[in-house]
Amino acid sequence: MNDTKQVAIVVGAGRGMGASISRALKAEGYQLVLLSNTGGAEDLAEELNCVGMTGSVTSEKDIKRVVDLCMSSYGRVDGVINSTGHPPKGDLLELTDDNWKLGMELVFLNVVRMARAVTPYMLQGGGGSIVNISTFAAYEPDPSFPVSACMRAALGGYTKLFSSEYAARGVRMNNILPGFIDSYPEDESILNKIPAGRYGKVSEIADTALFLLSAGSGYITGQNIRVDGGITKSV
Repeated sequence: MNDTKQVAIVVGAGRGMGASISRALKAEGYQLVLLSNTGGAEDLAEELNCVGMTGSVTSEKDIKRVVDLCMSSYGRVDGVINSTGHPPKGDLLELTDDNWKLGMELVFLNVVRMARAVTPYMLQGGGGSIVNISTFAAYEPDPSFPVSACMRAALGGYTKLFSSEYAARGVRMNNILPGFIDSYPEDESILNKIPAGRYGKVSEIADTALFLLSAGSGYITGQNIRVDGGITKSV
């Protein structure tokens, strides 16, 4: 058990932004517990000499398991990264109830359940930081991502409520709102809409996540931080 290094749980660590964040945290000396719904988290854990498990963010039991694994492995938890993929897509009125319910489980209730499981340990340890990977479309809804946009707008409301409740006790929660990132193939029609003229890099999302877990962001909570190359226009 290590009680000096910072400890973080990374959900959705098997690939893409989650994997990049895991590597960045490991390079900064974090002890890690990784979760994904494939064997990717366990493979990455072997590479990074940390702990990994396979499970689903839609399962409250699996979320509890990963938190319990973190506590039994390291005795503390200082940070959490909640990173999941996009929920179902489709025409607004053709999406089924099951599509909407899956989206709620995948990108909203996953955070609610993780916060419920991990916050008591963070309070015992004197504080912590939870970072949720959301989407640029949360506040400028894009018809390409209807379920994601709606559920992550709800996540923004939850994040504000959580932050109001726990900020004074040292537990913070923020959302990162990525634009189009290079973990997905580039589309010329989308590229032309991005003021930066390029897709973002997974490493840039990782750098932002690392900052939001760090003491340097200690006065930042309840925020939705756009890392989108300028694609959103609202002030």
